Amino acid sequence: MNTTEQQFLKELDDKLWKAADKLRANLDAANYKHVVLGLIFLKYVSDAFEERQRELRELFQHDSDDNIYHLPREDFDSDNEYQQAMDEELEVLDYYREANVFWVPKEARWNTLKSKVALPTGSVLWQDANGNDVKLRSVSWLIDNALEAIEHSNPKLKGILNSISRFQVEDDKLIGLINSFSNTSFSTPEYQGQKLSLQSKDILGHVYEYFLGQFALAEGKQGGQYYTPKSIVSLIVEMLEPYSGRVYDPAMGSGGFFVSNDKFIEEHAKEWHYDAAEQRKHISVYGQESNPTTWRLAAMNMAIRGLDFNFGKKNADTFLNDQHPDLRADFVMANPPFNMKDWWSESLADDARWKYGTPPKNNANFAWLQHMLYHLRPAGSMALLLSNGSMSSNTNNEGEIRKRLVEEDLVECMVALPGQLFTNTQIPACIWFLTKDKTGGLSPNGVKKRSRKGEVLFIDARQLGYMKDRVIRDFTADDIAKVADTFHAWQRDENYEDVAGYCKSATLAEIQKHDFVLTPGRYVGAAELEDDGVPFADKMALLTEQLREQFNESDRLEAEIKRNLGGLGYEV
Repeated sequence: MNTTEQQFLKELDDKLWKAADKLRANLDAANYKHVVLGLIFLKYVSDAFEERQRELRELFQHDSDDNIYHLPREDFDSDNEYQQAMDEELEVLDYYREANVFWVPKEARWNTLKSKVALPTGSVLWQDANGNDVKLRSVSWLIDNALEAIEHSNPKLKGILNSISRFQVEDDKLIGLINSFSNTSFSTPEYQGQKLSLQSKDILGHVYEYFLGQFALAEGKQGGQYYTPKSIVSLIVEMLEPYSGRVYDPAMGSGGFFVSNDKFIEEHAKEWHYDAAEQRKHISVYGQESNPTTWRLAAMNMAIRGLDFNFGKKNADTFLNDQHPDLRADFVMANPPFNMKDWWSESLADDARWKYGTPPKNNANFAWLQHMLYHLRPAGSMALLLSNGSMSSNTNNEGEIRKRLVEEDLVECMVALPGQLFTNTQIPACIWFLTKDKTGGLSPNGVKKRSRKGEVLFIDARQLGYMKDRVIRDFTADDIAKVADTFHAWQRDENYEDVAGYCKSATLAEIQKHDFVLTPGRYVGAAELEDDGVPFADKMALLTEQLREQFNESDRLEAEIKRNLGGLGYEV
């Protein structure tokens, strides 16, 4: 995005967040996120529906040999009859489903909400199928009615959308939120008199993602259950390049990997000469999540972007109730909970997934890793975030599992991450990249790779990134590109070179010498220091003199402080 578009989105974020944050006095973040995200969802599906309606109206009126939608004016006796026929045609559900647009019943459309919320309680809104008057009970009831109507018309969303009424938000606060969203143009955005090229899907998707991040910050530790920092997700997606095939996340949270994957397809369309909309048809999304709230958020997240998805029949524990037992995916990506202790059940003792060793009962790190390997097809690739301990721990069979993974040549790349990337934990993290096939040839996404048998790439990215604020670190686009380009150059034999202190291609024999510890720092070594031409003896003398001067200055300041405090009657 250009600077103008970024400024537009930042101001939009601030404006909408301030409007939403007014609910904080009445509800905590864990609850008011459902109210706000529910309204964002309603706004988006309604905007997408109306956008498709405008497109269809133009198609109905356009006469050409290849336009199957054309509605000839000459087939009708009058303009009124023609307009009536067009209005009826615009309400045909199949026109929307064929374009992967959610069907939005009239009572759930944003214009209906906007026009009805200001009416007095008890006002007649419309008549039901039996001809009975439907009266306004409250604004929250009106919103719930809209959400229920969308669920009823779209089976994929059955049981997904949360009721707003149970949070007992006052009508005037809900009206304020609806007006805030209504006063923002998502379909034809302008900023400082300039029309922007941003699409409504991009804007509302961005707002939804921003709100998820803000709620994660507001909720603290618990927020991390459904939100993985955008830059880490982007890094993994850029490295794996999953733009074709089956994509799976067994700990999907709010679906951040799938969203980033969709953006990846969009951003690389021109570079790789394909149509993004057509390419999306070659992606199948599979996910699983145990937390019912987060499971719903993920489904809403996919719906907002028009992505087809299979998240299983219900929220469920990935280890105990695998919702995709027969899935073999081309790409598997996940950020599972770090060092999860309460995961084991005796029913898992002889599970087929523990091919490389039974994971410790008090730590699920290698359970997640092996679950993902189990669901990876022979030519597939996977990436997962784990705590740094996974690279070196030898307790409770972890060292033996890691040894087996290395000896069977499954580990492709290890990336050490800087600290302070997460909102909910300060545990240092790393990314594991694994594949079952290093022989080379074409990957599932059509990329030609060289043989990497017996090699593992180590990348130490701990020095990359910048402090976004006092507590959170983030990657720049250049940081992400640097790491991804290094990985791809190594995979494809494109002028890859080891860089001291940053990256190293190691053999399995070298890893064995390090007792199968996979910490990148052990392999990349220290960065080479630039020689400034000053002899060591001269440099040491200069530094010693500077240190002496600083000690003298420290003594002088201490004496002055004591004098000043003495003058105020304080004895030091």
